[in-house]
Amino acid sequence: QVQLVESGGGLVQPGGSLTLSCAASGSIFSINAVDWYRQAPGKQREVVAGITSGGTNYADSVKGRFTISRDNAKNTAYLQMNSLKPEDTAVYSCNAVITTRSFVSRGYWGQGTQVTVSS
Repeated sequence: QVQLVESGGGLVQPGGSLTLSCAASGSIFSINAVDWYRQAPGKQREVVAGITSGGTNYADSVKGRFTISRDNAKNTAYLQMNSLKPEDTAVYSCNAVITTRSFVSRGYWGQGTQVTVSS
């Protein structure tokens, strides 16, 4: 009933920028919270940024470089990533807590998008 699709990943040089999108579709009543996660090869998945109606929060490793935002009209969340470093290389995924039109709330995952920072 609900799908999340990430896009915007790719190859970028150190110091460059990328904007990831997380678009939700389906039987959506409201999107309550969105978190962006990343998982690098051989490492555990970590949360890098989150947004709710109350505000935003960031991992220390990305604070000041990444910005999370959302467009409620488009049911889409974004992750603007600036000053990218090789250590930002990972598969980035979004997780959204969504209330459907049946008034059931649960978390949904997207399929992930690869971000590679390399010269």
